[in-house]
Amino acid sequence: MPLLDHFHGPLHPKRHWESFHSAWASSLADALNEQLLPENYFAEELTHAGPSVEIDVATVEDLAAPPPAAGDGVATVSRPQVWVPPSPPLIMPATFPDHFEVLVFKSEGGTRLVAAIELVSPVNKDRAERRRTFAVKCASYLVQGIGLIVVDVVTSRRANLHNEILRVLEKEEGLFLPAEVDLYAVAYRPLRREDRDEIEFWPFSLGVGQPLPVLPLALHAELVLPVDFEAAYIDTCQRRRLP
Repeated sequence: MPLLDHFHGPLHPKRHWESFHSAWASSLADALNEQLLPENYFAEELTHAGPSVEIDVATVEDLAAPPPAAGDGVATVSRPQVWVPPSPPLIMPATFPDHFEVLVFKSEGGTRLVAAIELVSPVNKDRAERRRTFAVKCASYLVQGIGLIVVDVVTSRRANLHNEILRVLEKEEGLFLPAEVDLYAVAYRPLRREDRDEIEFWPFSLGVGQPLPVLPLALHAELVLPVDFEAAYIDTCQRRRLP
């Protein structure tokens, strides 16, 4: 099935890209758990659009819970003392990225993140500080030896986040994708070979109307899984009743 444009007509604005990205991440996680991951590994999707902390809903009180009973059987209500911090002397602006990702963990010997699939959102490509925030997040995965795939099908904004990631890692421009490429998928495998730290990567240019690739997802240097993005995309389109 060819890649659709989820950010312009006729799909947009009748069909919401956030819902599709969330469902696509779920389909990818299901495929990994059901077909690809060996024992002691599991995948979970994580989707969130907007700031990750909203102060008004940071704490939720269960008003339906019955009050605790005193020793004589009489119900009493004990409320915690509320402490209000002083006004902060300084406030700095911040950028919170969207999260549409699939995280793969190894559960043997304690849960540990080993790989991540990032589905780029329009916010990730918006302004320079948002692009850098996304790139820093991805670069931090790579320097920790975590396998990574970045998929960008956002047609409403032009930017290449693979190039941003390489800038954060201070790599030469010869490894960049061409400036005109703004729909792409890149798989990265960090590894150590003969006392050298390296990051192998497989870049693919994408296009509306073109099929999506099978990409290698590295769980560690010796274990790489073929992730069929086209199959997961078709499954998501069918479940979301897209043409």
